[in-house]
Amino acid sequence: MPTTPARTCEHCAAPLPLMARQHARFCDTRCRSKAHRAKNNALPDELTTRGRWVRRSATKVPLTTGGMPASSTDPRTWSTHKSAAASTAGVGLGFVLSDEDDIVCIDLDHCINTLTGRLAPWAAAIVRDAGTTYVEVSPSGDGLHIWGRADVRQGRRIRRPDGTAVEIYGTGRYIAMTGRRHGACPSILADLSAVVSKLTA
Repeated sequence: MPTTPARTCEHCAAPLPLMARQHARFCDTRCRSKAHRAKNNALPDELTTRGRWVRRSATKVPLTTGGMPASSTDPRTWSTHKSAAASTAGVGLGFVLSDEDDIVCIDLDHCINTLTGRLAPWAAAIVRDAGTTYVEVSPSGDGLHIWGRADVRQGRRIRRPDGTAVEIYGTGRYIAMTGRRHGACPSILADLSAVVSKLTA
């Protein structure tokens, strides 16, 4: 008589308890919570499937997975997302913007009130204009990185009257990644051409 294969937790792969319900997917509430957080923190496939990942130091210096200096213009110093995520060099990840494609990042400086979590009105307007696209909180905790697609060959830094800045990059730069998504943004990259045109007009 064939035996039924043991069911395992979808998060940690441990065998599910014998008394687990038929539809149970996780071994306990901790694994269920971790799996839920991991799903909600998923980076867009358009980023993770490209071999343009680096590590970064606490001072945002790009590093190879081996801990040596990396360069945003030297593909030999980049790696896959899987390799970079598995490395312990530095303190986090970074993604390199390249002219290989039209992936861009709009960097909003000092736009989040760290006490209330609220966006400055000017930043909220840019996020609204960007629409359904991946947005994450920057390493500082008070800025945003809006990810999408547009034709940006020359980086731009736009100084605002209040001293903050909006930066737009599409090639020759690396962006520090946190995986801390802003709000309920999706794991997709939208067309940001209209937003870029409006900001640089």
